[in-house]
Amino acid sequence: MPKGQIPALKKESTPKMKTSRKIIFILVLLFIVIFAVIFFRSPVSKISQVQIEGNVFSTREEILSKSGLAVGSPFFGADASDIEEGLEDSPLISEATVDKQFPGIITIHVKEYETVAYELGSDGQIQAILSSGASVNLEGRGIAVEKPILTQWKADDPLKTELSNVLKEIPNELTTDISEILPSPTPSFPDRIKLYTKSQFEVITTISLLGDKVSYLNQVIETEEPGLITMLEADSYEPFQPDEEDTGEDEAGSTS
Repeated sequence: MPKGQIPALKKESTPKMKTSRKIIFILVLLFIVIFAVIFFRSPVSKISQVQIEGNVFSTREEILSKSGLAVGSPFFGADASDIEEGLEDSPLISEATVDKQFPGIITIHVKEYETVAYELGSDGQIQAILSSGASVNLEGRGIAVEKPILTQWKADDPLKTELSNVLKEIPNELTTDISEILPSPTPSFPDRIKLYTKSQFEVITTISLLGDKVSYLNQVIETEEPGLITMLEADSYEPFQPDEEDTGEDEAGSTS
């Protein structure tokens, strides 16, 4: 450094500038806190409406109870995925979708398990049997005549749920003639069932074979007179009334 030259002094931020920055930061933070408090206390942040679509057997009250939603509850406190999982735990609901629309509107779309059969309850009321195996009181609702009626089944019989799952996979056109299904177990076939049809056939099969054998059942119904159809390890058909030609031959043989 040349002689006689005074070194330059370093510029330092003044305490006044640092203080003003702190004040601005505190004011901004305070504004955010006040805004958040006002917002979350205002009706805008609350649930104003819950819409439910697609329910037939599930009541609005049951769905609201399972979802935990209520008008006036925090809108942002409702997690859509948690609500969907909770609703799908229901034996009546197979799928649920929650749509949140700000401000305040939540729409729940539900898809219920399909009806695969009906059952006469102990109180004499017709109940719908869903593909999940659950029974639902119809309470004056109409029934689809193409669905079979389950009779003499115990409420807690696991085979009834298995039968419901099998019926779910069979096309409606293959079950329209089945009017009644009863349990008929044997030591060899614990899942053996007996079916009655509107066309006056009696059918013996098992739950595990029904899905594979039902097409044979319909072929016999379409081409033969009423009789007993057995669909187990082997299929057989025996008419209730013997053929007139066979009867004539027997009578002719007995007179000769």
